[in-house]
Amino acid sequence: MATPLLRVQGLRKQYTRGLLRPQVTFSLAADFTVDAAGVIGVMGPNGSGKTTLFELITGGNVPSAGRVLVDGQDIHAVRHRERDRLAIHYHQSYQVRSFKRRRPAFMMERAHTPSPLVHLFDEPQFNTQDGYIGFMLDFFRRLRAQQRLVFLCLHPNEPFHVDILRESCDRFIFVHQGRLTHAASFSQLTRDERVKAYLGRLAPVDEHTAAE
Repeated sequence: MATPLLRVQGLRKQYTRGLLRPQVTFSLAADFTVDAAGVIGVMGPNGSGKTTLFELITGGNVPSAGRVLVDGQDIHAVRHRERDRLAIHYHQSYQVRSFKRRRPAFMMERAHTPSPLVHLFDEPQFNTQDGYIGFMLDFFRRLRAQQRLVFLCLHPNEPFHVDILRESCDRFIFVHQGRLTHAASFSQLTRDERVKAYLGRLAPVDEHTAAE
């Protein structure tokens, strides 16, 4: 059996507050496998856990439990400076984030690939000028053709954002209150009432409802 490109195995992240009586303020749970290259659209309300998920997949955040395997290699066991050879997170804020260093580099593994296999785009700003949208869409297509896995996280606020997701993505993940819902198509995704509420005026019109 071929090694999956990405395996998110029993991944958990829990944030708490209070030292004497810690209270959980947020928790994220994810468990899924992606066998081959493609583009996965990711949506969800602000604060639902999308960025935390991306940080866990790229090894920029330490999980409370579980592990992330990129082409079979546990990214949290790889040297910090080499993790972006497995998975790279394109931040919306363009900030450089630091890793929590629990072990010295010489005690960790070397990345076994020279360039990232998983590319995660965190709400890229689709500039409407200078061909930027076309450049980005072509970039996603080229990554997929090179057998890379792309996560495209968008917070749609214009109809063309929905078009980009529908036409560019092979499958979808909706993140809501730290839980993931997977869909094999955009139409399947938007049958979920939570997704309809999230998209609001951008939600596709139900043909049966429109005919009434």
